[in-house]
Formats: sequence, structure tokens, C-alpha cells
Amino acid sequence: MRTRSLLILTSVLTTGALTLTACGSRSNDSKGSDSSSSGGGGSNTTVVIGVDAPLTGQNSATGLGIQYGVKIAVDDANAKHLVPGVTFATKALDDKAQPATGQQNATALVQESDVIAAVGPLNSGVAQSMQQVFNSANMVEISPSNTNPALTQGKDWASGTKTRPFKTYFRTATTDANQGNFAADYAYNSLKKKNAFVVDDKQTYGAGLAGIFKGKFASLGGKIAGTDHVNTGDTDYSTLVTKIKNSHADMVYYGGQYDESELITKQLKAAGVHIPLMGGDGMYSDTYIKTAGQAAEGDLATSVGVPVDTLPAAKDFINTYKSKGYPGDYGTYGGYSYDAATAIINGVKAIMDANGGKLPTDARAKLVDAVQKADFDGIAGHVSFDQYGDTTNKQLTVYQVKNGKWTAVKTGTYNG
Repeated sequence: MRTRSLLILTSVLTTGALTLTACGSRSNDSKGSDSSSSGGGGSNTTVVIGVDAPLTGQNSATGLGIQYGVKIAVDDANAKHLVPGVTFATKALDDKAQPATGQQNATALVQESDVIAAVGPLNSGVAQSMQQVFNSANMVEISPSNTNPALTQGKDWASGTKTRPFKTYFRTATTDANQGNFAADYAYNSLKKKNAFVVDDKQTYGAGLAGIFKGKFASLGGKIAGTDHVNTGDTDYSTLVTKIKNSHADMVYYGGQYDESELITKQLKAAGVHIPLMGGDGMYSDTYIKTAGQAAEGDLATSVGVPVDTLPAAKDFINTYKSKGYPGDYGTYGGYSYDAATAIINGVKAIMDANGGKLPTDARAKLVDAVQKADFDGIAGHVSFDQYGDTTNKQLTVYQVKNGKWTAVKTGTYNG
């Protein structure tokens, strides 16, 4: 990895405090950090937005969508001079979908004085390892994809006792409390499925989502034909396939990522078990269809928000993503990543406007309050946060693989 050159004339970091003054130019680092010069001369402050996601290996297709969603937002802000006197840049770190690596990345980001906030991570389990680090540094963290309810509402959320664990943590994706119920309602009432076999990957996101689906499906009158667990990274699902086949289930619900579900459905269909596999947003990726091939036909996934390619506000974003040839899947979280970065950019402008056009010495802490007050129309929907740091945008969509493509079959909110 090449080393970036960075000139910072004055930069002091203490816990919860950030001082940034006139900065020089920054070279581009194609393996992590990007920047767009605002051009011209004079004093300029470089403000960095950190990005954490799996950029290689498992889950990297969606992780790269997060990285480049943020980059496009930063490039747009610089081109439009949204914050006079500031050039925004990004620093992207690869957590490889591993909690320990995510925690190391969070620690690295808070120690860099020019990093004012972070977007990410992709995985809820990784987020659990990062929240305390960012909170201790009074640094905003906005995930475009974490959906486990406990991250914002505390471990007792299911019993109705909701307590926000970290004031610095926000998300632009709605929670699994909505997604799992939405999926179960669709499976039972629209697909008319009555016997579901439920599988999860034992991870925070997957197990949590599967549990919510299971509870709702059963409450509607559905039968849980069986349950099982897999390990991330598994490739042979013959034992699981046999269990599903013997259960006489009419569908499979999978809580986890596409890396495993794409192989499960392929092996299931190869064994002659032609029932749909349904999952959550962790499964909604073009990579799922590419790997599973014809076996994916008829499978379903829920994902947060409205299909981004149907939103007029996202047209320029999609065109830019495609024209630049950026890797990864922008359709899952790219729009929410752009909006998360925009919330940070807008927040920086707000705290500077309140400080005579200069970045305050306690910029990180002030940015937390500014992001909490976010209220704007993003490219993926309206952006604002409730008292827990959760998005107020509760839109969800059910997609089904039809003719080799994810096709939206229902969009709405869960009201149950």
C-alpha cells in the first residue's frame, strides 16, 4: 500500500477534540484514500471522512459499494464547493468483515487528527466492536447498512425497554425489527408459504434477522419446519440440504450474507429441492445471482429503502458510479452511503457557519449534535434521525429473481 503525503500546518487531537487549520495538498492513494482538489489558491482545510467496510474477500461486493458511494458524495461536495474553504477527502479501511479488524480500523481512524467522522461498517457484528471506540473519541459513525436493533436501542429492545448505547452512532438503514417482520408478512400472506425452514450464520446480523422472521412467521400461523446454523465460509451444505429436504418445507429463510446463501440455494436446487430461498439485505447483491446462476431464479430478498434506480434524485449518482467504472454493487447500500456522507458534510458546514466560517476546536463533538439534527432529502430518501440514532425512513422492498435479475415485487413499510 502506497503512503499518502499530507501536509497539515496545525493539527492537534485530544479525546473528543479536533483542531484543523490550513492544510496543503493531498496525493491520491488508490488503495484507500481519495481526494478531489477544490482548485484555486488560498487557505484550505482538508477534512477526511473515514470509511470502514469489507473491501476484499467475503461481503466485498457490498462493501465496495459503500466505499464508492462515499467517494462520489465527497467528490460532489468538492466540485460544488458545498463548504467554502474545505476540501473533503476519504480514507477507506478494509475490515474483511471481521470484528477485531473493524475495531483496529476504528482505533486508527480516531487517532488521525484530520478524520472528523466515519461511514460504516457493513456488518452489525463489526459495528459492535467499533461503537465504543468512536464514542470515546466523540466521533460520528454512520452506518448505511447495519440493521441489528440492539446497536441503537440496546440489548433489551425486544422487551420494549429501549436505551441508546452510544450517542455517536447513527444509521441510514432501517432495522431488522422492521425488515424481518416485513419479510415474514410477505412470505405468509403474499407467497402463501406455510412451512419455513430457518437457517442463520450465527453472526449478529444473520441470527438476529432470522430470529425476528421466525417469530413473526409463527405468529401469523406459519409452521417452522426446522432450524439450523452454518458457519461463514462454509462451502459444503449437503447435510443442511438433506435436513431441508426431509422437513418438507415449502421455503427456506436464511439470515446472513450472500456468500453462503448463493451456495445453499445452488446445492438445494441441485438436490431436486425446488423451493424458494429468502433472505435479507445481506443477500441482495448481483453477486448472489452470478454465483447461483439458474438456481437463484425465484429466490427473494428484502432490502432497505426503495430501489435506487427508480429514484430521480439518484440518477446522477448511478451515472457517475457506472461511468467511473467503480467496482462493487451500488444498488444495495451505495445510495445510503452517499446520504450518510452528505449528513456529515452538511454537519461540517453547520458547525463552521456557527463558528464564523472556521472549523471549531471541538469539531468532532459539535458534529455529533449537528448530525443528530440532520433533516434533508437525500438521493435514497429523506434523511433524519430519531432519539436512538435510527433513520426515520422505514421504507423496505422485497425483490425476487426473475429472468436473472433482482426485480422489485413490493415496496412499503412494516406496520404490525
